Amino acid sequence: MPRKTDIRQTFQRRLKEARERKQLSQKDLGIQAGLDQFVASTRINRYELGVHEPDMATIERMAQTLDVPVSYLFADDERLARMILAFSQLSVTDKDRLLKDIEPKS
Repeated sequence: MPRKTDIRQTFQRRLKEARERKQLSQKDLGIQAGLDQFVASTRINRYELGVHEPDMATIERMAQTLDVPVSYLFADDERLARMILAFSQLSVTDKDRLLKDIEPKS
């Protein structure tokens, strides 16, 4: 059975992927997420490398800056991560329609 990736490694990878997709430098992400401009680059770098772990308030601000749900940053399955991103971009009507189509019928 394959070994599941540690949730911290998942977070580190997803944070970096989302930042690069948004074409933000580590410093820009940090500043936009409310970190002090003088330590922003170093802090984001350390989050991405797993040297430090941000608190939940910081994670929420980074996710908001990156336009991704917090759940995306912790999704350990690639398909699930893609689904979370796609779902988050749908209108409420489309979300309801999709849920109706995929939820098990009882």
